[in-house]
Amino acid sequence: MIKLKPLLSSILISLGTGIIAALITMSSMNLYEKINLPTLSPPSVLFPIVWSILYILMGISSYLIYISDSPSRDSALTIYFIQLFFNFVWPIIFFNFENFLFAFIWLIILWILILAMIVSFYKINPLASYLQIPYLLWVTFAGYLNLAIYLLN
Repeated sequence: MIKLKPLLSSILISLGTGIIAALITMSSMNLYEKINLPTLSPPSVLFPIVWSILYILMGISSYLIYISDSPSRDSALTIYFIQLFFNFVWPIIFFNFENFLFAFIWLIILWILILAMIVSFYKINPLASYLQIPYLLWVTFAGYLNLAIYLLN
């Protein structure tokens, strides 16, 4: 049975993280239009759409872990919140500070944390881990973009 309040709270935590990061970096987003971009760069309008979907999937996934009675639940959620913090800070490093190399290194750590989260979630609820795969793939693509932007600029 779906527990609506924890589900909505989980989605709001992840979406809220993205919204706050977007608000903090909003004045710097025009950077994307000014820098040299790699060949596979998507239009900037795509990013908020993709991230909204990913944050919703993160929220659903964390909800599935939260409602479990697994003894590993707390450690899995700790990894989730650590990666969410790294996710939150990355656009600030990239857009506000325009430090592309440090942002790329930060993104590598985020990627490792996402992978650790997927593994820890899988042990508790495989569906929760599967919902994180699009996120891992998108961050992999973001890593390509970040590294290419660093090299081109």
